[in-house]
Amino acid sequence: MKKILPIVLVLLVTLFFFYVTLPVISYGFSGITVLFIIIAALLFFTFSKFTISSDGKSYKPVQVFWKIPALLIGIAIIYSFILPFFTSHPLFRSEDYRNLIGKVENGDKLTNHIAPISMNEIRVVDESLAYLLGEKILGSQPALGSQAHLGEFYIQKVNGKLFWIAPLEHSGFFKWLNNKKGTTGYVMVSATNERDVKLVQELNGKPIFLKYQQEAYFQSNLHRYLYFNGYNTVGLTDFSFEIDDSGMPFWVVTKYKKQVGFSGNDATGVVVVNAQNGDIKEYDIKNTPAWVDRIQPISFIKDQLNDWGEYVKGYWNFSNENKLQITEDLTLVYGKDNKSYWYTGITSVGKDESAVGFVLVDTRTKHTTFYKQSGATEIAAQSSAQGKVQEKGFVASLPIPYNINNIPTYVMTLKDNGGLVKMYAMVSISDYTIVGTGNTMREALTAYKTAFNSSGNKINVDSKSSKKVVESTIVRIQNDVKNGNSFYYFTVKEYQNIFVGSSQISNQLPLTAVGDRVKISFDIDTEEIVDVSTFENISLKK
Repeated sequence: MKKILPIVLVLLVTLFFFYVTLPVISYGFSGITVLFIIIAALLFFTFSKFTISSDGKSYKPVQVFWKIPALLIGIAIIYSFILPFFTSHPLFRSEDYRNLIGKVENGDKLTNHIAPISMNEIRVVDESLAYLLGEKILGSQPALGSQAHLGEFYIQKVNGKLFWIAPLEHSGFFKWLNNKKGTTGYVMVSATNERDVKLVQELNGKPIFLKYQQEAYFQSNLHRYLYFNGYNTVGLTDFSFEIDDSGMPFWVVTKYKKQVGFSGNDATGVVVVNAQNGDIKEYDIKNTPAWVDRIQPISFIKDQLNDWGEYVKGYWNFSNENKLQITEDLTLVYGKDNKSYWYTGITSVGKDESAVGFVLVDTRTKHTTFYKQSGATEIAAQSSAQGKVQEKGFVASLPIPYNINNIPTYVMTLKDNGGLVKMYAMVSISDYTIVGTGNTMREALTAYKTAFNSSGNKINVDSKSSKKVVESTIVRIQNDVKNGNSFYYFTVKEYQNIFVGSSQISNQLPLTAVGDRVKISFDIDTEEIVDVSTFENISLKK
């Protein structure tokens, strides 16, 4: 009985430790160290002789079979400190770190990868604004707001449309205790229309209850639920909330392993958990369902890209020769193949204002393409956009790269101190001095095109968009005043597009009527409404 009490105590502490911390029991993870120490403690108490003290409460070892426990503790120390150094330090494994990103292919033009996009598909809602809009709709239902709060927003495409999606999560232990069935739904915020905000609480006429989530407790906690259902020997990270095209809520959790000793985290697949009933399905990267946007965690790709640039000449390169680094946090963008990519600029170490190229990493397969072309970093583009309206004190959102008339362009919103969008800005990636801002996206596009066309030979001619000159007859024309500026919308024979121009382009526009013969030039793009670059009313000269 003297030995049972300490053994039971060790076992209870062990169970508590595993239940709370969920250590990974696999090579390269710290969980094995804990196992060594626990086994050593159990052996110590099992093979030791004890005498009871005079107070009848405490125990003191008289003779200890210390060799095996001491050996296990020594192994634990070697495993925790010495082995990681020799198997994981860049001094010995720099080439492995550099190659962890995989083969980096060289791309031709950034615009060949990023699809042309229409005005109504440009992302104008960032994560912080999505949270404000989500909080607003949640606050409209006080009873719900007192029980749950918004979780983290994740951007994804649902049926071809871009949304920010966040689960409702328990706001505390007692709220969870009173509502173990789960929180009642999730919030969808359109990334392209800030007025499109939905609180989804039903699916096919049935109420939604998100039982399994990161803010739940005991076996409803998502990580703990997976851990005790067979996932205690594999690394799990990036617990992302996503819905399929039918609106069914899931948690997508990335599986990973250590590729460089005790470091070099690398995704191997995903575990998809039904947030309502806990159904678990495991997929490798190749067979992951198409609706899952993210397999590669942003932290993994960020580290791997920096390692790829850091160890270009091995570990001993203290002069920083040819070293590269990412310019800013990665941004999720979509290519012309409708796939999602992690995007970032690449700059030389020590150079902050200009990028030497740009990288797109497939968020599912990790296929990486490097575009070697100079341009503005995200920070430089933000500063340029803010400088254009510096008297207003607006703050630019994180720039998103787009293909605007075959021109690589950063698009961003300009927000006030309250986080609300007040203006829009476009900045040329090739030359951040070419800026267009406006109270609407169309005003920003018009200003941007004007600035771009007047830039002369300041940027690469190959980047310039194709232009077309048309001479035709006005079929319809109507003016519209927005924010104090007059815009004239018109159609011409032989063309289905609607053209638009302001009086700043030509003072002949306000005098133009149906039936007039006109000569216009414009950039060839996919827009239904096309901005004209020049306008001439031939009929007025007769």
